[in-house]
Amino acid sequence: MNLSVEVISDVICPWCFIGKRRLERAIGDYEKPVTVRWHPFQLNPAMSKEGISRREYRIGKFGSWERSMQLDANIIAVGKEECIRFDFDRMERTPNTLDAHRLIWLAGKEGIQDAVVEALFLAYFTDGRDISNQQTLIDVVAEAGMDRKRAEVALNSFEGMDAIKEAGELARRFRVESVPFVIINSQITLSGAQSPDVFVAAFNQAIGSR
Repeated sequence: MNLSVEVISDVICPWCFIGKRRLERAIGDYEKPVTVRWHPFQLNPAMSKEGISRREYRIGKFGSWERSMQLDANIIAVGKEECIRFDFDRMERTPNTLDAHRLIWLAGKEGIQDAVVEALFLAYFTDGRDISNQQTLIDVVAEAGMDRKRAEVALNSFEGMDAIKEAGELARRFRVESVPFVIINSQITLSGAQSPDVFVAAFNQAIGSR
């Protein structure tokens, strides 16, 4: 029996990247097929299209740069446990993620969604690339296997906007207030970057309740 896992996340959320690694480990330990689908959640839906200075954003959000660096250090330590190299020193801007989510939606239609999500996480958190810049964004998804011209056409149209709206309705239905948020077989929900053991227990619960 297949398991359906819906992940609501944002590609600028470090805990979403950590949660992806933990989910992958859980799926690797599980003996049944698991289908994962990624849904958009914008942490900063009102942010300007070109994004803003990360330092400015973090000071505004956490009160000081010192506090921001403390939080970054914690994420770096947790990331190492999951074999993720967070390189916050390379990140100059906090991006608007609307277009990134539109391309993740398109990747889902083309069967390469996980690869594109992975590439966007790595581009932002490890390589410090500005994924609110359209050309950079196209480069990243093309490197993950998406046709470059297809990505350009999508970004220069309204493709994916309905998916953004539908994801917002999904988040409201499940009262999502923070990400990552995982929905298993439309019935079991988990909030936060849970451990692989918690994911596997939830998988078993979902199968047992059917």
